[in-house]
Amino acid sequence: MKIEQIFKNNQTWVEEKLGIDEHYFENLSKGQNPDILYIGCSDSRVSAEELMGVSPGDAFIHRNIANMVPNTDLSAMSVIDYAVVHLKVDHVVVCGHYYCGGVQAAMKSADLGILNPWLRNIRDVYRIHSKELDAISDEDQRYRRLVELNVQEQCVNVIKTAAVQRAFRDRGIKVHGWVFDIKTGQLVDLNIDYERLMKDVMEIYHLD
Repeated sequence: MKIEQIFKNNQTWVEEKLGIDEHYFENLSKGQNPDILYIGCSDSRVSAEELMGVSPGDAFIHRNIANMVPNTDLSAMSVIDYAVVHLKVDHVVVCGHYYCGGVQAAMKSADLGILNPWLRNIRDVYRIHSKELDAISDEDQRYRRLVELNVQEQCVNVIKTAAVQRAFRDRGIKVHGWVFDIKTGQLVDLNIDYERLMKDVMEIYHLD
């Protein structure tokens, strides 16, 4: 796509929005009050707002390679803190997707340079769940399962944060793990028992 076309698309979009509501952008500029923090993958095929069917202002979005939430990533930690403490979102969603290149790369032993430290986080997920994953003979099914387990472990990482623990204690914030199936367009709820995970995590990461 040519850059010039993007600006033409933008103008068309502006005209469409104003045609429906002449105060659309004026109202949008007044602030945001999202209910959801969405943590997803940077994959260009996975558009957060579009797949959820939400409008601007409905979801606070953070994306990176393979929807990771490592505690050393100041960007992810800052996003969680801002969304939970200041925007007071009611839900935190970690959404992975099948056919994820980051997860696929982590399953291989190739040297990928600067990506190595990042992918090591996913390889740690494999190590934690190696018994289950190694028992899956079909490589494609093993790969899909690692996508799901990676989402689960990133939900655990979300739960470890002080902001989320306090919000769980004070107002019952909920954490969700989803997978987007690019091949079908469907969102899959992994039905992660976040309350049990929260209790397990808080035994070690408990805050006064």
